[in-house]
Amino acid sequence: MRRWTYCLTATLLGLLIFQPLVSAKQDRVQAHRPEVDIAILLDTSNSMDGLIDQAKSQLWTIVNEFAAAKRHGLTPTLRVALFEYGNTNLPAGEGYIRQVVPLTDDLDKLSEALFALTTNGGDEYCGQVIDETVKRLDWSGDPDAYKAIFIAGNEPFTQGPVDYTISCAYAIQKGITVNTIHCGDYESGISGMWQHGAQLAEGNYLNINQDQAVVQIESPHDPELMQLNLELNATYLWYGKEGEASGARQKVQDSNAMSLGLSSSSQRIAAKASGVYQNSRGDLVDAVVNEVVKLDEVKEADLPEPMRAMSKTEREHYLQEHSEKRTEIQAKIKELSRQREDYVAQERRRLAESGDDTLGDAVVKSVRQQLLTAGFDVETQEQAE
Repeated sequence: MRRWTYCLTATLLGLLIFQPLVSAKQDRVQAHRPEVDIAILLDTSNSMDGLIDQAKSQLWTIVNEFAAAKRHGLTPTLRVALFEYGNTNLPAGEGYIRQVVPLTDDLDKLSEALFALTTNGGDEYCGQVIDETVKRLDWSGDPDAYKAIFIAGNEPFTQGPVDYTISCAYAIQKGITVNTIHCGDYESGISGMWQHGAQLAEGNYLNINQDQAVVQIESPHDPELMQLNLELNATYLWYGKEGEASGARQKVQDSNAMSLGLSSSSQRIAAKASGVYQNSRGDLVDAVVNEVVKLDEVKEADLPEPMRAMSKTEREHYLQEHSEKRTEIQAKIKELSRQREDYVAQERRRLAESGDDTLGDAVVKSVRQQLLTAGFDVETQEQAE
């Protein structure tokens, strides 16, 4: 009788401890989050070092734009792919094109790939890289998904063996919008057919100065955000074969963002609290909530070291503690990030900051407009103020 009572008590305790995680999973299943798939196509020829620098600096600004959008109150799931083109280090027989990262929700892998890009002179085949992107990626099959290509470069859109009019028309037939970003003056982009390519695929044509430096504005909130980021990192429970690599990658990408300035670092920290950043393949908290694995099916050897000697109930409790702590820290980061954005907006007005658009500016402009058209609720900084 005592044994039966003990087992029942332990079972009930385990259910009570684990209920919040179960509820989170049920909410996720019951409410289908909107899907966002985007592909970024970067010209990595000799003159594009500034473009790559802008992509590194503004990656998390772009990610946060998607995180701020909601459909039916739900944050979208975000997958991003990266292609490079126009680099003579790439095989000529493949059009000087490389799929750097397929569509992935592992944004640290995307950041890692961006920081590894190098430039070298070559021929830029816009039509061919768009064609490859449409055909090669496993785009969402959800008819309500937002699917878009952002291609940036400076040579005429007409170069290469694949007619851009065919590839752009094919993209929109598949429900994929093509936005073109010409690195140069507006009129040259028009004469170089960058505008026409966007028109064919129902996208936006924009021009930027790829050599415009991204302004990094410090705020009084930055030190606290940096401390919260350290606390947030401590809530990750890296497990299995992917865990060690994922944990190391997270730290390196934190460092990479910090190396660019406090604005880039703070944008990354905000993204890590936004709901679109997750590590289900390496972090046990994300993996259980997102139903990638079940805790009781993870081999003991694959568990984080502190959990290996624990009982089933102790493991559930340990996991729940980390999940709750993460949620608490993320809430603090969200609030502090909102305060930071208000401060930065005021500083920009005070400094009367001006300059040419950058890659991040161009992407954000297109994203806001197109997400609204796609049925998302989009809150701009101006509205937030």
